[in-house]
Formats: sequence, C-alpha cells, structure tokens
Amino acid sequence: MLELNKIHLTDCIEGCKKLDDESIDLVVTSPPYDNLRNYDNGQGTIWGPSVWKALAEQLYRVVKPGGVVVWIVSDATIDGSETGTSFKQALHFMSCGFNLHDTMLWIKSGGGAVGSNYAYSQNFEYMFVFSKGRPKAINLIEDIPTNYNTDTLTVRTLRGQAKMPGVPRDIRTIKCKSFSKRNNWWYLVPSGQEGSTFHPAVFPTELARDHIISWSNKGDVVLDPFMGSGTTAVEAVKLGRKFIGFDISPEYIKGANARLKKLTGPFRIYGNIGC
Repeated sequence: MLELNKIHLTDCIEGCKKLDDESIDLVVTSPPYDNLRNYDNGQGTIWGPSVWKALAEQLYRVVKPGGVVVWIVSDATIDGSETGTSFKQALHFMSCGFNLHDTMLWIKSGGGAVGSNYAYSQNFEYMFVFSKGRPKAINLIEDIPTNYNTDTLTVRTLRGQAKMPGVPRDIRTIKCKSFSKRNNWWYLVPSGQEGSTFHPAVFPTELARDHIISWSNKGDVVLDPFMGSGTTAVEAVKLGRKFIGFDISPEYIKGANARLKKLTGPFRIYGNIGC
C-alpha cells in the first residue's frame, strides 16, 4: 500500500495498481474531459478510452464495499455534436460492477466558450456518483430552508391501507425541520479558487468538501487519481479524513503541497507531505 497523506508523482493507472484491494473509502476526482484538459503521462499515453476504462476497473478493485466514486466530467463538442463520452464512461463504470447511485449536476455561473454556438449556453458538468453496493456513508447535506412558521405540525394519517368510509385516522404531532436535504444539482461558482495560479482547471473547494461530507466519515481514506491543484486533499484533511493522490505533473504537486502546508490549527497531516 502506498503512503497515505501524500500526493505521488505517478500515472493514475500505475498508482492504483500499487493500492491494496478494497483499501479506499471514497474517490473524488475530475478527469481530463475528452480533449478539453491535457493529459500526457510522459510515456506517450494520451487520455482516452484505453485510460478511463482501465482506471474504472482499477477503482472497482481498490474501493471498499460500500465505497463511493464521484466522477466529475463533461463532453467536448466536435463537428457540431457532443461526444457523449460522459455517458460512455458512466456505462463502463456500471459494467465494472458499480451502481449508478446518483446522476448529479454541477451548475456554474456561466458557460464560457464551451458547447456549440447553435445550442443554448452550456453551464453544467456531470457528477456521477457510483457506489460499490449500498453506500456505507450517507451524510446528506440539509441546507434548503423549509420556511415552517412553527416548531411542530399536527398531521392526520390513515390507519387503513386506503381511503375508505369509516376508516379512522391517527392524529400525531411531528417536529418541523428548519432545513431539508438539498437537490442533486449544486450551483457553485468556480471563481477565485485557491490553486488557480498554477492549475488551469480548479474546481470549487465546496465541490470537494460537500462530496467528502456526503459520502465518507472521519478517518476514511479519500483518493483523487488526478489530484491537480490539491483541492480534494486539502478538504479531506480539513474534514478529518486521510487522503492519497496521484498526478503526473511535478509543478501541480509542488503547488498542492504548498496548499497543504498552509493548514494550521485543528488540521493536521497524518504522514509526510511530498512527492
């Protein structure tokens, strides 16, 4: 097993091969997206089906039963057609044995120069949540105000199986919740994020944080095979999780380690920081 709480300078496939079977609780990652993000492992391997298919198979091996993979992806538009690679990847994960626990959307503030000029502005990315069986950690975030004007409600429920004349009703009081669970589309603005000075595609810290909260518990091991700017590692440490990451760019690892070294106070690293 590779050292925990460290970002390893290695290809995602080679790194996963060095992980023990069923050793990872949660994966939160954002792969290169067709040709929208550059991926070259220095050995002539370019991002494509040969990489993501092999990685999906490795992830199924290393994720624990009840573990989750959060796969954040989008499609390029080529010759007027979206590639559909995101769906192909989702179907392959399912063919490996994962359940498609939820198809979530990350809604952005604006589409930018993506998509087609002949279609509506594109301003979302897929967040596929795959699970190896039923997720063992389900900590759904509740932050949608319910707007109840009282602390309790009196409700009437049928005792019988159907609404029939003469069927009595139960009258009971339930406690009102101030907030209900959020929807499966998250509106997050990807601007001004730490790490953007050395990495071209930084996802919001809230994205990593909220998925780590939702699908893991304290002490769990969180993997990001495309660690990039280090956001997954930073948020894992803040939330009391252990992390392990891979990247093929020494520059990105250096920048991510600098972010990790800034963590002070209640945050601590369980191992050494370095590549």
